[in-house]
Amino acid sequence: MKRSLLAALVVLFTSLTPVAHAQWAVFDAPNFSQNILTAARELQQVENQITQLQNEATMLENEARNLQGLNFNSLPQILSLLSTTDLLIQQAQGLAFNVSEMNTTFARYYPQSYASGTSLAQLVADTQTRWGYSRNAVQTAMQLQAQATQNQATDEATLSSLVSQSQSAVGALQASEATNQLLALIARELMQEQQLRLTQDRATAVAQAHPIAAQTSSLTVRQQFVGSGVQYTPQAVKFYNH
Repeated sequence: MKRSLLAALVVLFTSLTPVAHAQWAVFDAPNFSQNILTAARELQQVENQITQLQNEATMLENEARNLQGLNFNSLPQILSLLSTTDLLIQQAQGLAFNVSEMNTTFARYYPQSYASGTSLAQLVADTQTRWGYSRNAVQTAMQLQAQATQNQATDEATLSSLVSQSQSAVGALQASEATNQLLALIARELMQEQQLRLTQDRATAVAQAHPIAAQTSSLTVRQQFVGSGVQYTPQAVKFYNH
C-alpha cells in the first residue's frame, strides 16, 4: 500500500507544471492534497478488485474440486458378489422358493393323508423324494455359508479402499460418492445375511415337515395292512391230521 501511494506521488509530482523560462510555477497545496487523496482512493479500489478476483478464483477452484468425481468404483464388484449368492439360491434343488411352485410341491409330497389305493412303492418313492428335499435344503444353506465366508475377504478389501478414498476426498462429490459406495456395501452384506437366514430357515422347516409326512405315510401303510377294520376271527388249524 505504501509503495502504491509513493508511486502515485511520484506520478503527480512529475506531472506538475515544470519550470518555464527559469521561473518556478506556483505550488497549489490544496490541489496537490486532493490529487493525492484521489490517487489513494483509486489505488484502494484497484486493490479491492484484485482481492475480489482472488476470492472468486479460490471459489472456482473449490467448486472444481467439489465437482471432481471419485476415481474408484466398487459397485460392479459388490453387485457381482450379490449375484453369486442369488445364483446359488436359484440353482437350489428341492422345494422351490417360488410361492406357487412350493405350494404345489408341498401339497404333493407332504399331504395330510394318502388315498386308500396308494401303493407301497409310491409311498417309498415319496419318502425318498422328501429325504432329497431335506438334503438339498441343508446343502444350499451350507453353500451359502461357504460363499459368505469367501465374500468376507473381498468385503474387507473393498471397505478398506472405500474408507481410504473417503478420507482422501478433495471435494464434496468425491466424499458423497465414497459414502454411497460404503452404503451399497453395507446393503449387500445385509442382503447376504438375509439370504443366509432364509436358506437356514428353509432347511429347518423341511426337516420339521419330514417326520410329519413320514407319520402320514406310516398311517397309510398301517391302514392298508389292517384292512377295512373288520375284526379278525381266529380259526382252529390242524397239523398232521390232528
